[in-house]
Amino acid sequence: MLTYARWKYFVILLVLVLSTLYALPNIFPQDPSVQVTGNRGSQVDEALRTRVADTLSKAGVSPKAVELDQGNLLVRLNDPDQQIKANDALRDQLGSDYVVALNLASTVPAWLEKIGARPMYLGLDLQGGVHFLMQVDQKAALDKRMDATAEDVRVVLRDGRLRYESVERRASNSIVAIVANAGDAEKARQLIARSQPNLLLDVQGNTVSVQVPEAELQRMAVEAIEQNVGTLRNRINALGVSEPIIQRQGNDRIVVQLPGVQDTAQAKRILGATATLEYRGVVENVNPYDAVASGNVPPEGRIYYRKQLGPDGKPMPIVLNKRVIASGDQLVGATSMMDQQTGTPAVSVRLNGVGGQRMFDYTTEHVGKPMAVVYIERIPEVRIVDGKEVRTTKVNEEVISVANINGVFGKEFQTTGLDSPKEAADLALLLRSGSLAAPMDFIEERIVGPSLGRENIERGLTAVMYSFAFALIFFLFYYRVFGIITCLALLLNMLMLIAVMSLTGATLTLPGLAGIALTVGMSVDANVLINERIREELRLGLPPQTAIAEGYERASGTIADANLTAILAGVALFAFGTGPVKGFAVSLIVGIATSMYTAVGVSRAIATLIYGGRRKIKSIWI
Repeated sequence: MLTYARWKYFVILLVLVLSTLYALPNIFPQDPSVQVTGNRGSQVDEALRTRVADTLSKAGVSPKAVELDQGNLLVRLNDPDQQIKANDALRDQLGSDYVVALNLASTVPAWLEKIGARPMYLGLDLQGGVHFLMQVDQKAALDKRMDATAEDVRVVLRDGRLRYESVERRASNSIVAIVANAGDAEKARQLIARSQPNLLLDVQGNTVSVQVPEAELQRMAVEAIEQNVGTLRNRINALGVSEPIIQRQGNDRIVVQLPGVQDTAQAKRILGATATLEYRGVVENVNPYDAVASGNVPPEGRIYYRKQLGPDGKPMPIVLNKRVIASGDQLVGATSMMDQQTGTPAVSVRLNGVGGQRMFDYTTEHVGKPMAVVYIERIPEVRIVDGKEVRTTKVNEEVISVANINGVFGKEFQTTGLDSPKEAADLALLLRSGSLAAPMDFIEERIVGPSLGRENIERGLTAVMYSFAFALIFFLFYYRVFGIITCLALLLNMLMLIAVMSLTGATLTLPGLAGIALTVGMSVDANVLINERIREELRLGLPPQTAIAEGYERASGTIADANLTAILAGVALFAFGTGPVKGFAVSLIVGIATSMYTAVGVSRAIATLIYGGRRKIKSIWI
């Protein structure tokens, strides 16, 4: 007998409603927009909103809206041409106090956003974006590691209470340590060997030569590439760029694709800028103004400048110790917060074991004395000189906090002296992301404009629509009533597929559209199996209702076996593929899973509604 449980109808109705709700955001187009963000403490408020509106009016741009959005100012515009015009006008007017970037703003109603409904992310080929090929400066990476090794040698000798005259880098990747007494040279070698077992050591008189072997140099180069890839991935993911592609290419290059990012200058700032902290002791009994004026700086000290302005309106100088107590390279975690005592923005910092031990040792010996926090930001710059691009790195160093050490602490503590919660959040983000092991040059840059993306979307959707239409026409003419049932099941399958990909945050690419078209074909296969099985049961002489029930029962196992093997192939593509291959795999896996449900469950429910309640059926249209 042809029956179907009532609770299954309720499940289908629930799936239909939820699929409609979560697929609905995809019909709302995004607005071309310009986003204005405060830079280093600049305020984003109503005054800025008024200033921006006046600037746009003078430039002849009529925005759809100028609104404050989660600490940023969002200018919605009518078309990409106005977007570019508004972007240029605001950059000229606001200067370096604000970051002005192109954006695409959502128009999804608030009630849909409250239930977590959002449109599908679009890949670089559909949404537009930027593609970079970056080359890692291996020499800079090696220099950084060698400097760190030299500093480790100094620390080892100091901790071993051995007097030394100098520890210097030499050519051919070597470090030479000259101890004060020749009798301490062997002891120095043993201490360094215990601390750095991978180095080659040699003693001649009072000189200890430290040589880095070739295998260690190659390992450093590989680690620099891997650290840069990991750092870029962490930073971009945390900044909310959907489905970026960041992968190594060759021995010293990295490919980066950022869908939806239209502003290449902003993208370069995100990728190339590095920020870290250094904790240094303050050199006491030195007047920093006299040191600046005379140039007489103690040999263990160096002049820095505080963020705070002095009476003359210029940054206040301060003399800090050259020795770094702890740095961002030793950081494990960083979280922005509000300091409970002062009520000012702060960053809670947690160091690793080595950094925590150095901090503990220093604070133990210097309770009541000042310690400074130095904020260091490296920003890549590109200038045109004599018609050629010249790439440099601008280094900004400033002391953001000077405070007395009130007690002994080690791994966990707070850094204060920040201007705003946003600055604290940005600093925590860059610290968590880690520092780049070496600078990188942008050697190739491509921009995929949104107009090309729209053309790709139109062509891809046209291909899917035609494949869908051909399937529907075939079923309607060949299977009659069961063709209508199959068409309804296919429509729900497409709705479920779009809803699931939107809900899970999957990224739709051109290969993903190909996966959707393939899903339509595989869903058709499942329905063909069911319909042909029903026709076979009718030819064997079974009553129509029994033939329908037997057709679904007998075909379900075959459909499950075929689709499960296809899903396993999709899982393998997703696990081992990258970029476009993953996009194809995601749409394939989701589409097959939804088609299994609609082909077997939904189509049977519709067939039962049509034929299940009728007692005497002599024939069915199939």
